[in-house]
Amino acid sequence: MKKTLLMAMLVLILTVAAACSSNNSKNEEGTNSEEAKQETITFGVTPWTSTVPPTKIASLILQDMGYKVEETSADVGSLFMGLSRGDLDVFMDAWLPMHQTYLDKFEGDIQSTAVSYPEAETGWTVPVYMEDVNSIEDLKGREDEFNNEYYGIEKGSSAGIESDEIIKAYEFDFTQVNSSEGGMLAQAQRMMDQEKPVVFYGWRPHTMFNKFDLKVLTNEQGFFETSSVEVITNTDLKENSPEAYEFLSNWSISIDDVEEMIVKIEEGQDPEEVAQEWIDNNEDKVNEMTGK
Repeated sequence: MKKTLLMAMLVLILTVAAACSSNNSKNEEGTNSEEAKQETITFGVTPWTSTVPPTKIASLILQDMGYKVEETSADVGSLFMGLSRGDLDVFMDAWLPMHQTYLDKFEGDIQSTAVSYPEAETGWTVPVYMEDVNSIEDLKGREDEFNNEYYGIEKGSSAGIESDEIIKAYEFDFTQVNSSEGGMLAQAQRMMDQEKPVVFYGWRPHTMFNKFDLKVLTNEQGFFETSSVEVITNTDLKENSPEAYEFLSNWSISIDDVEEMIVKIEEGQDPEEVAQEWIDNNEDKVNEMTGK
């Protein structure tokens, strides 16, 4: 009788222990699920104005999906390096084919995930009052009219490197003067205010084309092809954050919308408020991207 009672008690103890273990597992699973919802997505952000609107929109949508979001500012080369190492998850403003060298260099670690807009114009730019300058070839022999200076963005950027290649290919007597986007445009504006000859790096989307009458120069050697602006992610994102990856793979926005938002931000509106306004006005598009 005692033996039977002892066995019954042992079975009861084991049953209770198993139930507790099961409950703990469920609690741990619940905790893990909750942690997954709070996973942090890190965006790389360049100093370019075109990077801000899509980054802010995507950030707000991901936060609404339950993710935490961080932003890391750096030059474009460092951003691609960070993506390849897994330090960053997303870059919303890659310009192809200009940035194709980075995709080739870090192949297997990063990938193009979506196209934001397919036809972004970029290249050497002059004001329209320079009526007789419509191509890069038209600059040959006239470098002294520009004080032998071409104004570009950050040294080491893809645009800066390609501009150096243009100077070499055409044997121009130009020196590329590199500075920040703001510094370059300030110098170009000083020249344009006096209607002096000036050549600098321009691209859309950008408010420079809203503020000034400009034209991007053509060329016969294939420099600065029309760009496809694309979303780049590290290759681990699809597995680590499938919902975030699915949203980003469905991402698209018009170049006109981005340019309009850049204008609002430069006029002093808060970038997140501008992004939220776009989300509120494009509910169907947001639902399509998020799969709702």
